[in-house]
Amino acid sequence: MDNQSKGSLGAFLGVYTPTILTILGVIMYLRFGWVVGHLGLYQALLVVIVANSITLVTTLSFSSMATNMKVGVGGAYFIISRSLGLGVGAAIGVPLFLSQAISVTLYAYGLAESLRIVWPNVPLLPVSVAVILLVSIVSLYGARFALKTQIPLLILVALSIVAFAVGALLITRTETMPVLLPAVSEVGFWMGFAVFFPAVTGVMAGLSLSGDLKNPSKAIPLGAIAATVTGFLVYLLIPVLLTRAATSYQLQNDSLIWLKIAPLGLFLVLPGLWGAILSSAVGSVLGSPRTLQSVCRDQVANQKLRAFISGDNGIKVALALTTFIALGAVLLGDLNAVAKVVTMFFLTVYGTINLVAGLETLSGDPSWRPKFRIPWSLNIACGLACVWVMFLISPLASIVAIGIEIILWLLFTRREQRATWGDARRGLYEAMLRWVLIRLSHRSMSARNWRPHILVFVDDARRKLDLIKFASWFSQNRGVVTVCELVVGDLLQDEIDIQKRLGTTRELMTSEDLSVFAEIDVVDNIIDGIADVSQANGIAGFASNTIILGWPKDPDMMVDFLVTIRRLEKIQKSVVIGKINPQHIFPIRKAKREVHVWWGGLKQNGDLMLLLAYLLTRNHEWRGSELKILCASSNKFTQENTERYLEKMLKDIRIEADCDVFIKPEESSISELIQSRSASADAVFLGLAVPEIGNELEYVKRLESLAGDFPVVFFVKNSCLFVGKLLEAEELEPV
Repeated sequence: MDNQSKGSLGAFLGVYTPTILTILGVIMYLRFGWVVGHLGLYQALLVVIVANSITLVTTLSFSSMATNMKVGVGGAYFIISRSLGLGVGAAIGVPLFLSQAISVTLYAYGLAESLRIVWPNVPLLPVSVAVILLVSIVSLYGARFALKTQIPLLILVALSIVAFAVGALLITRTETMPVLLPAVSEVGFWMGFAVFFPAVTGVMAGLSLSGDLKNPSKAIPLGAIAATVTGFLVYLLIPVLLTRAATSYQLQNDSLIWLKIAPLGLFLVLPGLWGAILSSAVGSVLGSPRTLQSVCRDQVANQKLRAFISGDNGIKVALALTTFIALGAVLLGDLNAVAKVVTMFFLTVYGTINLVAGLETLSGDPSWRPKFRIPWSLNIACGLACVWVMFLISPLASIVAIGIEIILWLLFTRREQRATWGDARRGLYEAMLRWVLIRLSHRSMSARNWRPHILVFVDDARRKLDLIKFASWFSQNRGVVTVCELVVGDLLQDEIDIQKRLGTTRELMTSEDLSVFAEIDVVDNIIDGIADVSQANGIAGFASNTIILGWPKDPDMMVDFLVTIRRLEKIQKSVVIGKINPQHIFPIRKAKREVHVWWGGLKQNGDLMLLLAYLLTRNHEWRGSELKILCASSNKFTQENTERYLEKMLKDIRIEADCDVFIKPEESSISELIQSRSASADAVFLGLAVPEIGNELEYVKRLESLAGDFPVVFFVKNSCLFVGKLLEAEELEPV
């Protein structure tokens, strides 16, 4: 069960304050004027609108999800992992943790560099270390205490903006026209957009503190949307003020233009700049350990270790690790390249959040009941826009970030534990399946579209593993294979743990790398159970068409199988009965195998036998096997006609096989001929007839004679919709 939020923070202190302080940061003070100076007012406003549209939709996406679930510790990681699984969540969560940790270093360096305005020779490295330690110590006293320290910083930022606005309104311009149009420069719209966009990527600062919120489902939407809208309005106002108060040249070349526009700029604007940097650092140092704590809790199986990670000591250890990483990043010196990759990681989080929201809507899960929702197309479009912005800012950094996340996803997917909660993936798959089944029902079936959907009946999956493997080989990833264990008993009287047995069978299939479905059915008796389950198997017209049975030790059971075939023939289910000696098959006993198909033609089983044999040879384990068709003729005329027919058929259906059509010696029986001519075969396919009522036991003895000592033999009864037509040239699907 997920650990839910047990914090005490509200929407203003827990979400709005860290979010708005991250949005109104360094870019606003030191780079926005440069963007306006190069692009002019109109294009700068367009940049603001496009960038904020992306972040606003992202905010609406995670806010919508927050109203549909109890968001626990981890913020963005928690939402992603509960919607797309632990593998994807960890692939996003680990880079997010590292990005938040390194962001502390970036902000510390930014503060140290800004100090050079008043202290030109300030040593960057010691000051950066001091800032990191300061914000770490502050956060050590808890999120509430750390966020309370941001209130004065928020006041400083607000005062700086007011001072700047007053200064801009009081300035008397010498030019008659403000800076409306782009200046003549090499800086284009998208370059300006790339410089500005990081300013609005702080919309999830409050989401990262979800575990400390008293009511996340209420606080996250209220605080995040309010902060995003506030930032949007501020960024719409500032370019208007900048174009009124300064020339293009001043905006392009003076990064400290705010200090000159605002009255007492050094005392009002500079503290606001420092406050914005410090607040961003505090937000990162608060969010990073909580992300790590949530990832570790989900990935660690040991209960004692999980309890340690979830407690107060866990958050302190995570904070210490965050501080250590931030201090280590200081030694990198030039963090420009790192900063780009960090931005890319944040953008992948935003893109994934939008994707998750869109998939949740598309899945149509009844549990998807947010208090407000936006069109899925808008979610998906915004997610793609995030990827587009990534490559717009830095194609190389984007590739590096996405590559790292893919590697992490592959790593964590292998280790992914079985989650106890549902996620959006199943809902999406079910929605897609429903869409496909409805459309499939309107498409008529033809021999060209026929493929083996196999239902294998076993009493014990482990003992009949060889039969299941052959069923999987026959399918050759073209059809669906279902393994059904039949348990004789009474659901009401007998204590049969169906779920435990099903889990054991599924684990066996997974360990053997078999892509098959498993089910357990409790039946009154085996024979009626085979018929009943065969009729009930499937959904919306998509059902099994081929039944595979193992060779029973008791001849009377084989008689019952033959009787059951009559019932299965009525519902157009083909039947394959396999007699397999595992010691001849596993491991492979020789390099080149032989697969023999005995062609009769009277019962029209040949097309299904040949198709199954061909599919068997297409598997990796049987690739390179020699496929051979054998047929006994009564006279020369029949022999020549059969040879011509088989050669033409094989050419038309594009299956490579050798043909051996011979005249049956009068002194030899068919059983003797099959035993002698297929003595070297690794798998033999023979036709299966339905004997007359009362002659079943005699027919069983004949089958036993035909099977002989072959390592593998399959008796095939073709009862499908297209008996005798599966291999017609105009119908066969090209392989």
